[in-house]
Amino acid sequence: MSKKEKQLLIRIIISFVLFAAAFFVPNEYIRYAFLAIAYISVGYSVLKGAAVRIFKGKFFDENFLMAIATIGAIFAGEYNEAVAVMLFYQVGELFQSYAVGKSRKSISDLMDICPEYANLEKDGEIFKVDPNEVGIGDIIVVRPGEKVPLDGTVISGSTTLNTAPLTGESVPRKAEEGDRISSGVINLTGLIRVRAEKEFSDSTVSKILELVENSSMNKARSENFITRFSLYYTPAVVCAAVCLAFIPPIFVGGLASWIHRALIFLVVSCPCALVISVPLSFFGGIGGASRNGILVKGSNYLESLAQCKTVIFDKTGTLTKGKFEVVSVNPCGVSEEELSKAAAVAESGSNHPIAEAITKKFGKDDSADEILEVAGKGIRAVKGGREILAGNVKLMADNGIDIVKPDVLGTVVYVAADGEFIGSIVIADRIKEDSKEAVKELYSAGVFDTVMLTGDSRDNAEPVAKELGIKRYLAELLPADKVSETEKIISESSGKVAFVGDGINDAPVLALADVGIAMGGIGSDAAIEAADIVLMDDKPSKIPVGIKIARKTMRIVRQNITFALGVKGIILILSAAGIANMWEAVFADVGVAFIAILNSMRTLKKKI
Repeated sequence: MSKKEKQLLIRIIISFVLFAAAFFVPNEYIRYAFLAIAYISVGYSVLKGAAVRIFKGKFFDENFLMAIATIGAIFAGEYNEAVAVMLFYQVGELFQSYAVGKSRKSISDLMDICPEYANLEKDGEIFKVDPNEVGIGDIIVVRPGEKVPLDGTVISGSTTLNTAPLTGESVPRKAEEGDRISSGVINLTGLIRVRAEKEFSDSTVSKILELVENSSMNKARSENFITRFSLYYTPAVVCAAVCLAFIPPIFVGGLASWIHRALIFLVVSCPCALVISVPLSFFGGIGGASRNGILVKGSNYLESLAQCKTVIFDKTGTLTKGKFEVVSVNPCGVSEEELSKAAAVAESGSNHPIAEAITKKFGKDDSADEILEVAGKGIRAVKGGREILAGNVKLMADNGIDIVKPDVLGTVVYVAADGEFIGSIVIADRIKEDSKEAVKELYSAGVFDTVMLTGDSRDNAEPVAKELGIKRYLAELLPADKVSETEKIISESSGKVAFVGDGINDAPVLALADVGIAMGGIGSDAAIEAADIVLMDDKPSKIPVGIKIARKTMRIVRQNITFALGVKGIILILSAAGIANMWEAVFADVGVAFIAILNSMRTLKKKI
């Protein structure tokens, strides 16, 4: 509880004690004094807030409504009601402040992942510096208990890492020489030396904090509706209250009675239940998602995710691990050594996962005179006047080269030299452990259709789609083909369409889809930048979790809107008719807000 909240709580307690004591004081003047002190004690901040806004020319807010209603009640002789309205209103404000603070904390806890320093190793000595001072290629030392300050690769040592601040996963992850690690995770056991691969401003932790800070800027339609609603609603009810107070008495008399009704009308009309509970619901939903390792860039994306009926997947790095291994070398007319050397020359100029698998197996050969990457097809390299082609069937067909397909399943890299086919290399990628469960959970979460779009061959795509239970798949697609196919699926879908990907070539589709979901661990910066939602642990199983959180959030938003408008509408009518009293007005304001805020806080739970 903040200092301001503690002060308000003390004033509420003092006011409540005086208010209760007033009922037992026989002397009328002392009773009025108790009530006056109680009113000023608890209502001081409200009256001050109303006066400040009136001075600035901004009349219409909750403070103004409460001030007018309670002061009017005092002039009408309803002293007990005036104190009670202000007292219970402030109780609601205190609870509201506490609820907002708690929901903010679930997101602001992410700020704790920001490292305060880095141990820079230079000339055999270690200096404690600001993470911004570390450059790419610098060596940093991370001791047990310290946060990893920048993204990098472990060059010596081994340890276990607490990745919960980024991914929400409680199980520590092992890290050893050659492993890439992200900033923001906590080193648990061993001392490690890490080569920085990104500057601090481009590191994972900086990207996360930027996403969190900007998430409130992207409001959902429901939030925008409430914002616009409150702008017109408050002036309208004040005008209605004035009309209710002074027009009927012209015809039927009883001015004091109609003013009393108008005051009750004002208390009931306070829109705080809607103005606070709806944004709080979205804020809580984003916070609950972040605790599950799902970063949502704005409440509008949470709203779109709740309406998602179709999910499109990229294959490599999304449904599969994206870690390729050479499983078969098939020379044709040359030795295995010659085939592997030719492949190494061509693939050394690419950072594609397939190229990395080949160079990891056969070593890098940067001696090529010329290297050209043919998008979606492969590599053309020239060394000593010899042209080497390494790529898929389309690359071979474009160059009129006949090939021999291997019997081994996997991604096949065909290699040709000077127009002659010299063999193939088969690369295998493993399906992620949770991909099958993710697809199954999507269907149970209400997703009607799943599609896989991949640039891989049909032979590799089909078994993956079948094993995972994906309804449709399209293979051998160029990046432009993915865009056109996604456009077609969006036009045919009855609901929102989400695309899940990780690579640079997925960025256009991530931006095109109603909801773009990127893999935050192995995903490219371009993909993460273009996406609306980022999965920090790269697990597809987090997608149905995100959908369930989004739908729960939207259910709570709709419940709060319906409940608040319904109760207020009924009490407004009753107050205008003279049936509702001030106590019922207090319930319609503070009680409804209290219940709506309690309901909103359900979005904060990590478990759905």
